[in-house]
Order: sequence, then structure tokens, then C-alpha cells
Amino acid sequence: MRQSVQELFEIYQNNLYAVAFNVCKNAEDAEDVVQDTFIQYYSLKKEFDNEQHIRAWLIRVAINKAKNMNRAFWRRNKMSLEDYMETLSFETPESGELFEAVMNLPEKYRIVVHLFYYEDYTVHEIADILKLSESNVKVRLSRGRALLKEKLQEEWENDK
Repeated sequence: MRQSVQELFEIYQNNLYAVAFNVCKNAEDAEDVVQDTFIQYYSLKKEFDNEQHIRAWLIRVAINKAKNMNRAFWRRNKMSLEDYMETLSFETPESGELFEAVMNLPEKYRIVVHLFYYEDYTVHEIADILKLSESNVKVRLSRGRALLKEKLQEEWENDK
């Protein structure tokens, strides 16, 4: 017996999500597990005895994938920004606040600003590293600086 992925997705999506969420304790990871489970079903050319067999197989695969996700290196070693900030030392409190503001920028600006100011790469080198044009790096730097200025100005005004 073989059912289409679409049919199975409609029937078991919520069940598999609940199972994965119970193991992962994280909504995004649970969604990834559900998706990976259906991808594995689609890729597998196995015949099942009946619908109960399919359901049991899907649940078992989802549980295994969720457990694997919990064992992943990045999951075991990730740390919140606040915890990471505590491990760093800065010359002045202002430089710590500036670093935290940089870390809170959207990713495409944060990476460019970090590479330019903290790692001392040139615009040309950043363009090579990120596979972007130099003009794109300059635009991201400019927008990142503008966001930082706005954010730091707000904080400065709030401190008054």
C-alpha cells in the first residue's frame, strides 16, 4: 500500500508536529522534523501493509528525527545573545552596548558591519567572502550604520 504524500500530509501533519514538538520543545525544529519526515517518505519506495503501518512508520521516523535534532552539535552548543554577552569583556560599557546593538541588527547588515569593524576586513575582502558586489557591501554597511545610529539614538534619548 502506498498513499500520496499530499494525502498523508493532510491527515498526519498535526499529529507528527505534536510528536516532534514534545521531543524538540521548539516550534521551528518540530516543523523541520515534520517536513523531513514527509521528504523521507516521498524518497522511500517502500510498500506498507496498511494505513496503520504507514502511520506508525511516520511517527517513528518523526521521533527519531526529533531526537537526532536534539543531539545535533549546534543545538547542544547554542547560547542566547545575553549569555554570550556575559562571556565577553569590553573596555567600556559603551563598547559592550555597541556590540550588543550590532548583534541585534538584521543578519545581512550584522555580518557586514561585524566583518568591517570588528574583524577589520576591507569592503573588497568582504565582497569576496560573502560573494557580493562591492557596491552591495557598501549599501549594507550604510544601512547597517543607519540602523545602529537610530537604535543608539533611541537608547541615548531614553537614558535622559
